[in-house]
Amino acid sequence: MTALASRLEGKVVFLTGAASGIGSAIARRCVGEGASVICADHSLEGATALAEELGSAAIGIRCDVIDSWSVHTAVEAGLVRFGRLDGLVHNAAAPSFDGTVISLPEQQWRLEVDVSMTGAFLASKHALPAMVAAGGGSVVFIASQFAHVAVGKAVAYCAAKAGLVHLAKAMAVDHAADGIRVNSLSPGAVATPRLLQRWPDLDTANVSLGPAHLLGRIAKPDEIAAAATFLLSSDASFVTGTDLLADGGYATR
Repeated sequence: MTALASRLEGKVVFLTGAASGIGSAIARRCVGEGASVICADHSLEGATALAEELGSAAIGIRCDVIDSWSVHTAVEAGLVRFGRLDGLVHNAAAPSFDGTVISLPEQQWRLEVDVSMTGAFLASKHALPAMVAAGGGSVVFIASQFAHVAVGKAVAYCAAKAGLVHLAKAMAVDHAADGIRVNSLSPGAVATPRLLQRWPDLDTANVSLGPAHLLGRIAKPDEIAAAATFLLSSDASFVTGTDLLADGGYATR
């Protein structure tokens, strides 16, 4: 077994928004590096299908990240199955809504901010006690390059992702003594089904969005998963309270 394949050996990771896109890529990468994964998603069908693909190293469970009891139940189910918890990745995200503060309906603002921010809060509230009991661990919030640079008519998305970056910093301060590292990870555009909300196919999305990145293309999901598993692993043992930009140079422009 290679060092990379065993980097997360014996670790258990609770992953929200697991069923597709970046989330499913992270789940596959975690299992590939030796971890077990609690695949939590609003879609029970999607979470279960992913867990079946990954085999005995995964469990799929429905989880509404803005409902405290739902998150608690998901974490407990993972503890019953695997007996411990070493990592948390909050990847769940609501659909992105276009709008300025004038035009964006309040309900859409609340949904996007709640799934990102309240979801991270609740996932952490219920996961961290088990991680402390296991001797420590790593938390990763999936943010965005738009936590650093703004884009038009995306006030909810930009605000929610920026909030995740600073929530990670505040939690890193609070829980360092518990052996908990907390970081955020900010991707650029990624070739996931989420882009199909705005473009007819991923090739078209790449043509449109690629030039905004210094590397001239959008990311592959596994490139973001690789960054996430780095932050989860002991290779990042001296990394906490930071935001890792995996954005192909987008935010430098």
